[in-house]
Amino acid sequence: MDKIMIRNFARSSILIIITLFTLVACGDKQNTTRSEKSVQPQEKFTWKLVTSWPKNFPGLGMAPEKFANYVNAMSNGRLTVKVYGAGELVPGFEVFDAVSQGTVEMGHSGSYYWKGKIPASPIFSAIPFGMTATEFNAWLHYGGGMELWQELYAPFGIKPMPGGNTGAQFGGWFKKEINSVADLQGLKMRIPGLAGEVLKNAGAIPVTLTGGEIFSSLQSGAIDATEWVGPYNDLAFGFYQAADYYYASVWHEPGTGLELLVNQKAFDTLPADLQHIVEIAANAANESTLAEYNARNNAALKTLIEEHNVQLRQFPTEVMQALKHQTDLLIKEQVKADKDFARVWQSYSEFLASMQEYNKLTLQAYYENR
Repeated sequence: MDKIMIRNFARSSILIIITLFTLVACGDKQNTTRSEKSVQPQEKFTWKLVTSWPKNFPGLGMAPEKFANYVNAMSNGRLTVKVYGAGELVPGFEVFDAVSQGTVEMGHSGSYYWKGKIPASPIFSAIPFGMTATEFNAWLHYGGGMELWQELYAPFGIKPMPGGNTGAQFGGWFKKEINSVADLQGLKMRIPGLAGEVLKNAGAIPVTLTGGEIFSSLQSGAIDATEWVGPYNDLAFGFYQAADYYYASVWHEPGTGLELLVNQKAFDTLPADLQHIVEIAANAANESTLAEYNARNNAALKTLIEEHNVQLRQFPTEVMQALKHQTDLLIKEQVKADKDFARVWQSYSEFLASMQEYNKLTLQAYYENR
């Protein structure tokens, strides 16, 4: 009996040893497999980003460069974004179509250039007498603006994202002084978006030009005036060499949002972590660009006045009131003409009204007493 027990114990021990050996071997094999998977290189992506601005141009041109640098760094090289200036791959005004058609994965531009395709698109760049940059960003992220923007662009296969903000823009450069509404009659001015239509209704002749065409047109007399951005960009373009009067009055673009356009199909092919990186990089570039403009504009204005003898002016109250009146009339027309414009405008205007009430109690009172 003892021999039988010993024999059974021996058999059981052998089976246990064999089982343990098998489990250890399988475990080692699984660990090896996991290790091999962990060292396998992850898929890499290279995207083209075309813009409506000259390559590396201060502010506007650097916003997409910032975005690309953020993406490249945060993705550890898994997603490389290559930036191309206006005309290098596609003309500046064809950025939207290039992204929509999938010719390139991304674009950087201003939404008011697409009002012929999407009448409500200018609301996502600038509205005359509309939101400041801070108010606009608040509306986008916490007031429903982002969702409306994405809905508008979805039929074109584009996912829009904020790509920078210039802050309040100056009224522009003029070859002659503007002393009354009469001085606007027949004035040929480069100005895009709804502001161009406002000026047209006030008697001027709006002209649409890309950034690279403005200086030569102003210098040659093809146009009588131009708006561009503000001192930081305007100094770089040398407009002081072609026009004597620089109007600081803010009316047409109080907080101009720039946009990043992403081809939706290209975005959907990215892993979730890279999608998040693209979105985070867009927000970072948006904030950084606004800070850059706020920091650089003042120094540039000082240079224009002290070194180039630029004559700074403000539009008379009569002119500002006329422009505001024409803006109100135009908005009413747009609301009646396009249901999407009406829907977006309702959200925008309600948020603006609430911000105005709050700002009267806070920032406006603070500025008056600082």
